[in-house]
Amino acid sequence: MSHKRVTKRKAIIAVGGVAALGAAAILLPQANASQDGSPDAASVKTLKTGDASNLAAQLQQLLGDAFAGSYYDSGRQQLVVNVADGSGDKSNAVAQAEKAGAKVREVQNSAAELEAAAKTLKTKATITGTAWGVDPRTNQIVVTADSTVTGAKWDRLESTVQSLGSGMATVKKSAGTLSTKVSGGDAIFGGGARCSLGFNVTAKDGSPAFLTAGHCGVAAEQWSDSENGQPIATVDQATFPGDGDFALVKYDDPNTQAPSEVNVGQQTVAISQAADAVVGTQVFRMGSTTGLKDGNVLALDATVNYPEGTVTGLIQTDVCAEPGDSGGSLFTQDGLAVGLTSGGSGDCTVGGETFFQPVTTALQATGASLGGGVGAGDGVGDNGQGAGAVDQNGDGIDDQTGEAVNGNGQDAGNGQGAGAVDQNGDGIDDQTGEAVNGNGQDAGNGKGQDAGNGAQDQNGAQQQNDNGLEGGAGVTASH
Repeated sequence: MSHKRVTKRKAIIAVGGVAALGAAAILLPQANASQDGSPDAASVKTLKTGDASNLAAQLQQLLGDAFAGSYYDSGRQQLVVNVADGSGDKSNAVAQAEKAGAKVREVQNSAAELEAAAKTLKTKATITGTAWGVDPRTNQIVVTADSTVTGAKWDRLESTVQSLGSGMATVKKSAGTLSTKVSGGDAIFGGGARCSLGFNVTAKDGSPAFLTAGHCGVAAEQWSDSENGQPIATVDQATFPGDGDFALVKYDDPNTQAPSEVNVGQQTVAISQAADAVVGTQVFRMGSTTGLKDGNVLALDATVNYPEGTVTGLIQTDVCAEPGDSGGSLFTQDGLAVGLTSGGSGDCTVGGETFFQPVTTALQATGASLGGGVGAGDGVGDNGQGAGAVDQNGDGIDDQTGEAVNGNGQDAGNGQGAGAVDQNGDGIDDQTGEAVNGNGQDAGNGKGQDAGNGAQDQNGAQQQNDNGLEGGAGVTASH
């Protein structure tokens, strides 16, 4: 881990040897929520990754048992929501999802049925070298077995999958061996192990800290930024194995400045907040061994049976990783913190798949905050209400929740203006493009800076953040 020196020690998210990767900045389109122009999807909105994550979370709560998962169609920039075919209130769920701007797909397996199938796998097929997670694109559980699962173990796994019934799960072989990614080298060091720093955060007591993998946190109590160097941070809490793979590590110097950014070599990417992963979205991983790599989210709520024990609640991706990358950051192009590298199979030569600890879960469990300390879509200010609100009749009441759309906070419109629809909460009517009289940052007048990543006001004047990136925290990665 490298450090920028300022008046006080400034800890940054960085890894050794990254500059050699030649990661370069690219300009990203500002894909703010807007109407899809295709004639067959007039009500489906185009969404940025963060907006899709927000909408998916809202619809999961709104639709209840009818919600059977969602994924991001990156080509069309649309959120696709699965509605269970056998749900009692299917027609109402479809109408609500479409009204919110999602594309609806009716599927066979409900979320409850998929969850029950996963429990059966846990009971009957918890075999070291296996993993499984829900893929909403196929509406099935994808079961993975590494090269060690052979003979009787393979037969047991295959028969368990078959017992779940047709169309419920598929099983595939994976090259290599599922393992955590700890090694010796350079980055953050502790107890003879090398890991990668994930994201700088603020601990619950206000002290500077960072998140990394839990299996790193249980391997050593103190961590240094150089091999055999003096400790700079001490583990406060760690979880591994079990319900996650994350650790909160506090800097020993309370004056350490820990900005919310990821150093990718030739630039830094500002991290505005944490967000839940959405299947289908492109993500970037930073690690001390292999540097910057990218790929896509494949499945959520994954269970991985490592040699050290079973870990649940992970994100499955096709991003590669190697020993030493453990704990490294997983983030999106627009600066959203998504995950911490846990482990996987394969490597960055032949390819592989990697599992990540969700950052949102780690923050909730540790009480830490990241970026501005504001969750995606949350308001900031006296009321902070109205983010992502839908107010069709303009009476200042959210049509879906019945709550006031006061809009005095960040990304919040106050619901004034007849027929206003402000799904992404930017203070602009999504249908007319007119201001919705929001009173806070990014509301109505568009003057607020959008998470530091190139906000654009109504007059078309685009701001740049301090790392010189225009229109977003754009990065390119080697595969």
